[in-house]
Amino acid sequence: MRITVINGTEKHGVTWRLKELFLEAFRSKAEIIEYYLPRDCPAFCTGCVNCILKGEIFCKDAACIRKIEGSLLEADLIVMTSPAYVMHVTGAMKSLLDHFAYRWMPHRPASQMFQKRAVVITQCLGAGAKSAAKDIRHSLSWWGISEIHMYAEPLMENIAWENLTEKRKRRLTGKMQALSKKLAGIDYTKPARTGVVAKAKFYFCRMMQKALYKKNPEYLDAKYWSEQGWLEKSRPWQR
Repeated sequence: MRITVINGTEKHGVTWRLKELFLEAFRSKAEIIEYYLPRDCPAFCTGCVNCILKGEIFCKDAACIRKIEGSLLEADLIVMTSPAYVMHVTGAMKSLLDHFAYRWMPHRPASQMFQKRAVVITQCLGAGAKSAAKDIRHSLSWWGISEIHMYAEPLMENIAWENLTEKRKRRLTGKMQALSKKLAGIDYTKPARTGVVAKAKFYFCRMMQKALYKKNPEYLDAKYWSEQGWLEKSRPWQR
């Protein structure tokens, strides 16, 4: 089993500790690859749209983006973490998600994503944990992932783990261990189910790509859909 973890910050704070607690049930049976932002993706997306119009290899940050993408595509479980910064994900996490615009369903989604599972872990001091989690969930859903588990924890104590009350530590530990146990009990040899919402998005985008392909068969996105067989009877959630 393979797990790919994307940490939205390099800080080893409460979010990092929650992620470590979650991974405990997997460490003896999974190969875990972790990326830390911004270290492993230091450059911001500039909106040049080369990835969409010319191809992902033309992104100025292709070296790091394609490395991370390779790990995501090989993973049986994707874990995305981020503390909430002003009600949303960290700037580094947002930049990474921006870099993957070409993998959104209206462009060139990877068929592997439709059969994957993901976990989103966020926390914040006060409000914003849920909105930060939704930032990540939104991108994952448009990548084609339907089975997304979210854990969003608002904290009122000092943000450092060592400054939390023992009662709060026990409660957080129990919650993460319960989530970990639940996800660890899944048979990952079986693909995740593609939900109705993901399928609806796919069919809407398919209609758009069919029209684009008819107009210009060399248009990159439409050509990709045609090569995948999606403009005919093939579907990304079918093996």
